[in-house]
Amino acid sequence: MSKTTAAPATIAFAGLGAMGLGMAESCLRAGHRVLGTDLNRTALDRLIAAGGRELTPDSAGEAGIFVSVVLNAAQTQEVLYGESGFARHLPPGAVIVSSATIAPEQARDNAARAADMNLLYLDAPISGGAARAATGELSIMASGAQEAFDAAAPALAAMARSVHDLGRDAGAGSAMKAVNQLLAGVHIAAMGEALALGISQGLDPERILQVISASAGTSWMFENRAPRVVEGDYEARSAIDIWPKDLGIVTDIAQGAALSTPVAEAALTRFREASRQGLGALDDAAITRLYAAEAGLSLPGKR
Repeated sequence: MSKTTAAPATIAFAGLGAMGLGMAESCLRAGHRVLGTDLNRTALDRLIAAGGRELTPDSAGEAGIFVSVVLNAAQTQEVLYGESGFARHLPPGAVIVSSATIAPEQARDNAARAADMNLLYLDAPISGGAARAATGELSIMASGAQEAFDAAAPALAAMARSVHDLGRDAGAGSAMKAVNQLLAGVHIAAMGEALALGISQGLDPERILQVISASAGTSWMFENRAPRVVEGDYEARSAIDIWPKDLGIVTDIAQGAALSTPVAEAALTRFREASRQGLGALDDAAITRLYAAEAGLSLPGKR
């Protein structure tokens, strides 16, 4: 998918993982100047090969848009406001687009710190997976001042199929992402449980995928993750270790609201156990391996 713009912007990316690299490359295809940094030099080299440049404290001064696609709240704080953080190097009026899954209160604190530095802040978590990041078709759940939306518009147009405007205050975007992650995490855990149940009854995994995908019990996560189990492919697109963090945020928010979330808590327990058993670095479809191991079931090998 190609998107073009009449006014190229300079967009900096911190985090060039499965999501961030695709987002950066989408901005390159749209005609923007893209800077990037990542602890993984191979990811940075891929961006440079595609036409990007390395992000440094000096080059950060060129960026009107700074997109943070790191893993969690701690990394977000570090990459923005830490000892080597980039926020102090951005030009006045630049917009920070923060895409990590963090708690709403942390998003509000980040926005306040940005304002103190004469910067704009868009609370902008993302959904859609690595494939949609690579094609510029993400769903972005965004909240912040209208000026932040306006300043981030060139990057948003290049990276997203849909940008959901959730209001003028940071925090709403992160709250909506928590709702999404509750459903996504539960659905992935349910996918693994359902496949294991079918296999325990002698059903062929590929037939389970075919039948359930055409039936009322299907979900986007089932149709996206179950093929990886059928193919025995657990190379991480979205790792199991993401879910103890994300579902932990969900349950923490719920506890603060005196809300019971037993289904989310059950899924959180499953992902924590999978991580404890050494599956954390694998694709989250490998949650199926936890169920299978407990029941002594055999799963398909890698094709």
